[in-house]
Amino acid sequence: MRRSNDVKDYIRTIVDFPHEGILFRDVTTLFADPRGFRMAIDQMLHPFAGERIDKVIGLEARGFILGGAIAHQLSVGFVPIRKKGKLPGTTISEEYTLEYGEAIMEIHDDAIQPGEKILVVDDLLATGGTAEASIKLIERLGGEIIACSFIIDLPELGGRKKIEDMGMNVQVLCEFEGL
Repeated sequence: MRRSNDVKDYIRTIVDFPHEGILFRDVTTLFADPRGFRMAIDQMLHPFAGERIDKVIGLEARGFILGGAIAHQLSVGFVPIRKKGKLPGTTISEEYTLEYGEAIMEIHDDAIQPGEKILVVDDLLATGGTAEASIKLIERLGGEIIACSFIIDLPELGGRKKIEDMGMNVQVLCEFEGL
């Protein structure tokens, strides 16, 4: 068991995954450590103490782990935003661009009621494509996003600026240089 007060110390870097030249920031080591995981959830919640939050939205897939834990702590509902074709009910979708193509994210069309206060969570903010698509879905359903919270930001990829330029409050626990 690690002993650190810095979430970054619990995150493993895997070289050349999934492609050569990539430094993959693996949060499964953070999730596996009870102290590290608890610390991350507490730190993700701290900026919103006293704020009304109606639902937590988790982005596929590691955002489900974080979102479920945060929703539990807040005693509010949890809603997943998933890749196309993974949700069983009626959905709305948003297409977005990836480094090597396009993808589509979906949410159930009845998952959010107009005016609900939403906290969006995921493990990593890179180019911001997934977060941008998710924000558009939430806003189409009438949700009011209070913030987007991530464990890791990769500043060189520009995702934080993209999301902040959309008028969003972006919170991150740590940054890593490189891709």
